[in-house]
Amino acid sequence: MIPDGWRKSTLRVESEQLQTGPFGSQLKAEEYLPRGEVAVVMPKEIVDGKVVYKNSAHISNVTASKLRKHRLQLGDVVFSRRGDVARTAVIQDASVVAICGTGCLKATLKQPNCMEFYSHYLQSPDIGEWLTQNAVGQTLLNLNTTIIGNLPLTLPPLPEQQKIAEILSTWDRAIAVQEKLVANARAQKEALMQKLLTAKKRLPGFEGKWTRLTFDSVFRIANEKGNQVQTSKYQTSGRTPIVDQSQQFIAGYTDSLNIYQHVPVIVFGDHTRALKWIDFMFCPGADGTQLLKAAEEIDLRFGYFLLEHAEIPSLGYSRHMKQLKELVFLVPSQLREQEEIAYVLSNCESEIERQEKLTVNMRQEKSALMQQLLTGKRRVKLDTVP
Repeated sequence: MIPDGWRKSTLRVESEQLQTGPFGSQLKAEEYLPRGEVAVVMPKEIVDGKVVYKNSAHISNVTASKLRKHRLQLGDVVFSRRGDVARTAVIQDASVVAICGTGCLKATLKQPNCMEFYSHYLQSPDIGEWLTQNAVGQTLLNLNTTIIGNLPLTLPPLPEQQKIAEILSTWDRAIAVQEKLVANARAQKEALMQKLLTAKKRLPGFEGKWTRLTFDSVFRIANEKGNQVQTSKYQTSGRTPIVDQSQQFIAGYTDSLNIYQHVPVIVFGDHTRALKWIDFMFCPGADGTQLLKAAEEIDLRFGYFLLEHAEIPSLGYSRHMKQLKELVFLVPSQLREQEEIAYVLSNCESEIERQEKLTVNMRQEKSALMQQLLTGKRRVKLDTVP
């Protein structure tokens, strides 16, 4: 069903030109520069519907002059040509001079069209799914101009495009403000950790020297082999969550009755350096999942923040426990001071979690509204001129 007043079309019909980025014979590797006059947009620059130029390669104006047909203009749509082919973005910043890179394709839209509307429209799950399903290739998905030209579009009239874009852009601005609040909360916690965990700032009522202690004086390894679950036995659901060394907080589930019950406990990823505070019963993953408890006269929560603040250089996927055991920690002699520091930092962490939940909720609400507006299930009220 097409909403009243909307029309079916394709990207080819709505575009003046569909263009593949320059191939290797046109733009050689040695012509790329770490910085220069003209940015090159590759798939990695397409992030969440936007082009992020921060780490992009560049070429000189001389090289760019040979590739004029690949120059990106305001309102052009850029597609990732290979790999994650669901990546799309609309060029909305005319201040950056850029070309469509080797791994991308571009569509120059006909006028009139609302580029802000297309920016939201092309981020819908239906578009990403269509691009993925229609890409060619077995091991690495690929798009070409024929495929993206056939991309089906269901479009409202221009005034409705503009109104939908206005509503969704308002949501984007609100989410951006919320993300800044999250970033600020994280920065405040980092600054406070730097002061409180180095004794540069003391909490009121506490005096006395701090002591430098080795890893073995602060922590003890508390692994229990019988509780560990092999990766091959992870389930998508079950009675007990599995916590391992991955970046995911919960890696899977199990119905095993051998549950780790000595919580709270600190989980440290031997390979990944991931750090987790676990205060519920769980089953640990097998490979690289190290469980840590505190030694006597050490508050475990304080120990968690010591580890979070510690600098452990990355060795790739090698093990990091040897490095961890070589660290020296500055610790207040009074247990009460440790507990108070941990309390203050835990409150900071709770505020970050609260702000992050608000961000997730806002994204979910925007996504639900986006699905309704971009399919015409919910129609916008257009401004009328008396």
